[in-house]
Amino acid sequence: MADQRHDAGDAREAVRHGQGSGAAEEVARAWDQLVATARRTVADGLVVGTSGNVSVRVGDTVLVTPTGVPYERLTPDDVVGVDLNGRQVLGTLRPTSELPMHLAVYRTTDARAVVHTHAPDATAVSTLVRELPLIHYMAAALGGAVRVAPYAAYGTPELAENMLRALTDRSACLLQNHGTVAHGASLDQAYDRTAQLEWMCRVWLRASSVPGLTPHLLSPEQVAEVGERLRGYGQHQGPTNP
Repeated sequence: MADQRHDAGDAREAVRHGQGSGAAEEVARAWDQLVATARRTVADGLVVGTSGNVSVRVGDTVLVTPTGVPYERLTPDDVVGVDLNGRQVLGTLRPTSELPMHLAVYRTTDARAVVHTHAPDATAVSTLVRELPLIHYMAAALGGAVRVAPYAAYGTPELAENMLRALTDRSACLLQNHGTVAHGASLDQAYDRTAQLEWMCRVWLRASSVPGLTPHLLSPEQVAEVGERLRGYGQHQGPTNP
C-alpha cells in the first residue's frame, strides 16, 4: 500500500509541475476537461450537489471524479485515476462509488468518456416506462430507442450489469429511479448525448401530460432512416442537431 501511495504521489507531482512524459501532460489536460464537464452538469441542472460523476480514459488509465467532493473544489492536485481493474494509480482521494459502471463501459466498448447524471426529467421518465418512447428523431443519435436499466442499488455490480444490457447497441440509457448514463468518443460527445437525452425526456413528459391527447410517436424504421442520414451529417463526428 505504501508503494502504491508513493507511485500515485509521484505521478501527481509530474502532472502538477508539467514534468515527465507527454503522457503526464495528457493526463493533466484530460483532468482539466473532466472537471470542466463535471461542473457543467451542475450549472445545467443535471445534478445536484455531488450526485452524478464523470470519467475519461487516457490510455489504460481512467480518470474519474472523486466521491463526495463538490466539483467547484476540485483542483489539478486532486486528479484521481484507476486502471481498468479499478486499482487506484493516481491521487489519494477515493474514486466515485459508481466506478463499477464506468469501468464496465470501458471494458466492453470503445468509449473514451462517460457521463452519469441525475437529470430530473430523465429520472422522472425512468420511473414511468421501460424505454423512452420515440418522441423525436434524435433518438437515432443515441442508437435508437433509449432503454431503461432495471433498478439496482448504486455502486453495485448488479447495477453495472443492468446498465450494460440497456446500452447494447446504444450510447446512452436511463437507470430506473436513478438517472442517466451516456458515453462517447470524447467528454464533449458524452455530455452532448446526456443533454440530448434529457431534452427528449422533457419533450415526452410535456407532450404526454396534455389531457385528452396522446403524442404521436415515430416508428423504429423512421428513426433508423434518420440514423443513416446522420452518419454523413455535419462537419465533425458526434451527435449534431440538424
